[in-house]
Amino acid sequence: MIAADVAVYAATSAGVCAAVAAARAGTRVVLVEPGRHVGGMTSGGLGYTDVGDIRALGGMAAEFRAAVAEHYGVPIGRYAGPEPRVAEQIFLRWLDEAGVALLFDAPLAGVDVRDGRITRLTLRDRSVVEAGVFVDASYEGDLLAASGVSYAVGRESRALYGEEFAGRREVVPGRHSMPPWISPFRGDPAGLEPGPLLPQIKPEPMAQVGEGDGGVMSFGYRVCLSRAADRLPFRRREGYDDAHWELGRRIFADAQRRGDVHPAGRYLGLEPNLPGGKADGNSLGPFSLSVLDGSAWEYPDAAPDRREQLRLHHLHHAEDFLWFLANDPAVPADVRRGMQEWGLPADEFADTGHLPHQLYVREARRMVTDAVITEHELRSGAVPRDVVALGSYHLDIREVQRAWRWVYEHPDPIATVVSEGYLSVPVPIYGIGYSALLPRREECSNLVVAVCVAASHVAFSSIRMEPQYQMLGHAAGAAAALAAREGAAVHDVDVDLLQQRLRDGGAVLGIAL
Repeated sequence: MIAADVAVYAATSAGVCAAVAAARAGTRVVLVEPGRHVGGMTSGGLGYTDVGDIRALGGMAAEFRAAVAEHYGVPIGRYAGPEPRVAEQIFLRWLDEAGVALLFDAPLAGVDVRDGRITRLTLRDRSVVEAGVFVDASYEGDLLAASGVSYAVGRESRALYGEEFAGRREVVPGRHSMPPWISPFRGDPAGLEPGPLLPQIKPEPMAQVGEGDGGVMSFGYRVCLSRAADRLPFRRREGYDDAHWELGRRIFADAQRRGDVHPAGRYLGLEPNLPGGKADGNSLGPFSLSVLDGSAWEYPDAAPDRREQLRLHHLHHAEDFLWFLANDPAVPADVRRGMQEWGLPADEFADTGHLPHQLYVREARRMVTDAVITEHELRSGAVPRDVVALGSYHLDIREVQRAWRWVYEHPDPIATVVSEGYLSVPVPIYGIGYSALLPRREECSNLVVAVCVAASHVAFSSIRMEPQYQMLGHAAGAAAALAAREGAAVHDVDVDLLQQRLRDGGAVLGIAL
C-alpha cells in the first residue's frame, strides 16, 4: 500500500503542477500516472502553446515559461513552447525537487468511496493508494467518474444554459469548412446516386441546429516535425489502406480545379516555431490531423480496451496522413515535394516510434455541479469572488464532425460532404472560481478536479488550454494541501487563505483594466 496526504491522478501538466504545489506546501504527495510519461500534451506534441492574454498568465504556468526560457538562454516568451522532450525534462525536475513520489504504468482499476469520501484507489497491478485528499488531473475525468461524481459529455442544447453558441452549429463557409460538391459516396463522385459512404465520414445524420447531440470536439495527434538532416522519413505503415484516403484525393482534385492548392505546410499548420527548427503540426483546414468520423464522441466513456483501439485509430490516421501527403500521386506534386522536406525528429518520442505519446483529447467528461461556468461568464469577463485562476483564450471549438447532406439544386439534389462545429469567438480576461473545481459536497468531499472542471461545452473550449491547466493544477494542489493539513473537506478550505497562497506562488487573480 502507498500512503500519502495528497494523491494526484494523471501526470498531465495540470497533474504535475498539482503534485508539485501540494508537495511544496509540505504534504506527502504521490502522482499516479496511467502511462509512462509526464506532461500530457505539453510534452506530447503541443509545442506551440496557446497562451491568450499574457497578463492573465501567472503561477506555475508563468514559472514553466520562465523555465523554458532559462533552458534555452533566451528571453521569456521567445518561443511559444519548448521541444517536447525539454518540457518533460522540466516537469521531471520539478517533481524530483519537490519530492513527489511518481508511479508510472498505473491506470485506475477501482475507487473505494465511503460516506462521500474517497478512501483508496486500486490500480491495475492491484496496488493500493490511500490519501486524505485526491486530485483528478486526467483529461478524461476517470477518477471523478469512478467516484460517482456527476458529469456531462459533449455539447448541450442552446436551451440548457441559454448559450448562443451551444448545440449543433450551422454549416457555414470558413477555413475549416469543406469545399462544396465533394461527393460522400464511394461509387459516385458526382454525388447524385446514394450508396456506401467514403471512409472518414460520420454516417449518422446531424441533429437539428441548436440541439444538444453529445458531440465532442475532434481529437488528433499534434505531431512534431523536423527538417534536420537526421530526420526520419514518413513511412508507409503496415496496414495502410489506400481506399481510406479517397476523400483526400477528391479534395485535392477539387482544389486543383479551382486553383486553390496551398504550400505543404499549410495543410498541417507547420511553421518552424519550436527551438531547433522543429515545428508543431496542428489541425488546419477541412482535411487534417484531426479525426472527424465521430470516434471522439465514443472515447470519454469507453472501456479501457476500446479506448486503446480508438487511440490507435487516431495514431494511425496521423501516421498515414503524413505518408499520404508526401507520397500519394493524387496529391499535387508541389505539396508532395514540400512534405518530403520534413520528417519525424530523431531526438523526440524515441520510445513511441518518434510519434507523440499523448492523444490530444480536446474534451471528454466535464463535471456537473450547481456552479457550472458557461459562455455568459466568459463573454462578460466575470471574475468570481473565489477566483483561483484567470483565462483569456477565445472560445475555440474545433470541428465536431464531418457529415454529409443533400443540397437541393435544380434539376436534382446533390449530396455533399460537410464539416461542422468549428467556432472561434474572442473573450475578455475572465476568472475561474474554486467552486468550479469541486464536486457537490454530498457526492465527494475530498476530491479536487483540475482539468474536467464544471463548465459547459462552450466555456470549456476556452478553459481547455495547457497554460490554464497548469494554473488550475497549481490551485488544485494548493487547495488539496490545505484540506489535507486541516483534515477538512475540500469545500471548507479557507478561500482567502488559498488565494493568498496562490499569490505567494506568483498567481495572477485579477487584472486592472
